[in-house]
Amino acid sequence: MGKCSGRCTLVAFCCLQLVAALERQIFDFLGYQWAPILANFLHIMAVILGIFGTVQYRSRYLILYAAWLVLWVGWNAFIICFYLEVGQLSQDRDFIMTFNTSLHRSWWMENGPGCLVTPVLNSRLALEDHHVISVTGCLLDYPYIEALSSALQIFLALFGFVFACYVSKVFLEEEDSFDFIGGFDSYGYQSVRKIFHLQLQPLYTSG
Repeated sequence: MGKCSGRCTLVAFCCLQLVAALERQIFDFLGYQWAPILANFLHIMAVILGIFGTVQYRSRYLILYAAWLVLWVGWNAFIICFYLEVGQLSQDRDFIMTFNTSLHRSWWMENGPGCLVTPVLNSRLALEDHHVISVTGCLLDYPYIEALSSALQIFLALFGFVFACYVSKVFLEEEDSFDFIGGFDSYGYQSVRKIFHLQLQPLYTSG
């Protein structure tokens, strides 16, 4: 019962991670943020691997999934620091999020709750393929929305890491106990012993 409970809980957290990652991937696509898009894609693949390992009793897949979650927590911690401009990080460095291919802009910057967007026409600050806008009246600024999204990812990842370690440990213990009580090797060994312990019976022929 405990084993099933741990597996079911892990699958539930993986499904929550998958939904949260897909939601984040959509908004990152809308904002043309290529670095987060790549990270989200790898995370989705790792979560699917974790679900497969849980359902198919594959402890190695769960170990890989748990190892990725450590990297995922670090990446989301960086995202939080980036948007809140902690230390030397600044949102003016476009190459961090877009690989220097386009102007970095979070989708929530213009589409946040209560935001009023006003275009600034004929501005000298505008680039060739972008326009300058003025955003006012936001109930929650976009850096905090991005930070909260990353905080949610960290929360799910921490719980997923704990349950992945627990379930993989249960799987490894079951594999060890199976080998100890017999397993396929002992079955083969017993079959060989039975063959070699067969007594030879004399054959009688009728005269």
